[in-house]
Amino acid sequence: MKLDEIRDNPGARKARMRVGRGIGSGKGKTAGRGVKGQTSRSGVAIKGFEGGQMPLHRRLPKRGFANIFRKDFAVVNLGVVQTAIDAGKLDVAQVIDAAALLACGVLSNAKDGVRLLGEGAFTAKANFTVAGASRPAVAMVEQAGGTVTVTEGAAKAAESEAVPGVEPVTEA
Repeated sequence: MKLDEIRDNPGARKARMRVGRGIGSGKGKTAGRGVKGQTSRSGVAIKGFEGGQMPLHRRLPKRGFANIFRKDFAVVNLGVVQTAIDAGKLDVAQVIDAAALLACGVLSNAKDGVRLLGEGAFTAKANFTVAGASRPAVAMVEQAGGTVTVTEGAAKAAESEAVPGVEPVTEA
């Protein structure tokens, strides 16, 4: 076989249909667009349009809302962190935070902070500083002899406990 003998398989390449080129072509005159009407003409954009009938997306009821200020946390399971510690990528002597998890390759994007979850086995004595942590994750880290410092929830808790300028209501 030579380079000039190489061919595509039969039917691998199909020429596009040339429309509007006479009645003998099978797609002449109206070029498959039918007769008259909005879609027979150029410049048509009718994605949700139903011919004047109330469109489906407007007929169905709407529920809830999407909070545009909602924080998107990067989720890390303790089992993955333990694997990184065993591989020597993470140093347990240092505080494990978003920067450390990014540097060792456990995370590719820290997003709005790191949330620690208790999936998998964890035995290392490590100290974490994260934006959020589940109760099982905190229990597993403390059982192994480490600590978890939560930065995101702590700020909210302190804010809700004492609001400046507002006296607590006491019944007399």
